[in-house]
Amino acid sequence: MNERPISGWAVGGIVFAATIMLVVGTFQIIAGLVALIDDEFYVVGRDYTFKFDVTAWGWIHLVLGVLLVLGGWGLFARSAWAGVAAIVLAGFSAIANFLFIPYYPVWAIVVIALDIWVIWALTRPGAVDT
Repeated sequence: MNERPISGWAVGGIVFAATIMLVVGTFQIIAGLVALIDDEFYVVGRDYTFKFDVTAWGWIHLVLGVLLVLGGWGLFARSAWAGVAAIVLAGFSAIANFLFIPYYPVWAIVVIALDIWVIWALTRPGAVDT
């Protein structure tokens, strides 16, 4: 068995990814609650192809946020399920925020960038035990 030890960069990447997942998940929860509490906060033009009801976006962000927070805690705990789940959740978060760009563009693009970084950090060799 020629197993390479996990590099300090990979460990740092996992810790950073877990932290970013907690932060992004918390912000997703807040964005979801804002949409559920005040459905006139987010406004989009009439001709957007992926236009959903703001309440639907609220539930999407709320559920996704809770799952991201749980995935972040799982990464901190080095749970076996957490690595793959975190990659999948970050992918879903990036897609959801891509579709959310017309509602809140700057924040959606920032979240997409952070999600991509989480995916990159967790796909480094030796970062996630499978």
